[in-house]
Amino acid sequence: MGTKDKVFYPQNVIICNGKEVNLDVPKIMGILNVTPDSFYAESRTLQTNALKCCEKMLDQGATFIDVGGQSTRPGAISIGVDEEIRRTLPIIKLLVKNFPEALISIDTYRSAVAKAAIESGVAMINDVSGGQLDQGMFDLVAQHNVSYVLTHMQGAPENMQKNPTYSHVTKEIFASLSARVKDLQNKGANQILIDPGFGLGKTVKQNYALLDGLHDFMELKLPILVGISRKSMIYKQLKTTPEKALNGTSVINTMALERGAQILRVHDVKEAVECITLWSACSSWDD
Repeated sequence: MGTKDKVFYPQNVIICNGKEVNLDVPKIMGILNVTPDSFYAESRTLQTNALKCCEKMLDQGATFIDVGGQSTRPGAISIGVDEEIRRTLPIIKLLVKNFPEALISIDTYRSAVAKAAIESGVAMINDVSGGQLDQGMFDLVAQHNVSYVLTHMQGAPENMQKNPTYSHVTKEIFASLSARVKDLQNKGANQILIDPGFGLGKTVKQNYALLDGLHDFMELKLPILVGISRKSMIYKQLKTTPEKALNGTSVINTMALERGAQILRVHDVKEAVECITLWSACSSWDD
């Protein structure tokens, strides 16, 4: 089947492991880090606690659970492929077995890790690099036609925050994502979501300019995912810490919903669900 014969789903629907997910009401992706060095210490999950953490997030309203074994915080040191697989695969298999109705995502920029995760039952690849750190990622996505979060990042985690530079942050990121969407579609992939990559090679000021222009990305007619939870654009602006940035996160998540976000990637599922509930009540109000 050629690319022209592919079915391109509307902006409000994605297919994950054969399941149709309607995004008319925005959804939540809960973060499950199995790393010792994630920027928000309370998000680090031991394998022994993974089932309990997943169950809690699902009970609170998460649709997706995003499992990550490689920290992508600014300055993070890259681990090997084997170590990333060792950290994530047992968790993925455990979650797929115990929560068969859940949609499990793998947070990785390595095609070898993504391939192993697909074979273990994940429904989505969340690639922080948008295919830039592993040239085999797009071919893998197209081959399996798996749901894929295409994220913008300037540089790599170890250097992305050293001197991020843009002439016009929103226009440049839009152009970059648009070109990479076309690359994916030309290869035959058609389950694409976009993430403008808050905090990934952007200054605090650039992040807010990007948030203000988030609605521009709706022109791509693809679901928009945002991962802003407890990030430095919030806690630095408030002169606080990630641990004290929950209220700020709720505010920024609501602003993202106002500008077209359809999936919120968060540490705190309950509070994010409340954001969506209240925003939905307002957006559907009719006098």
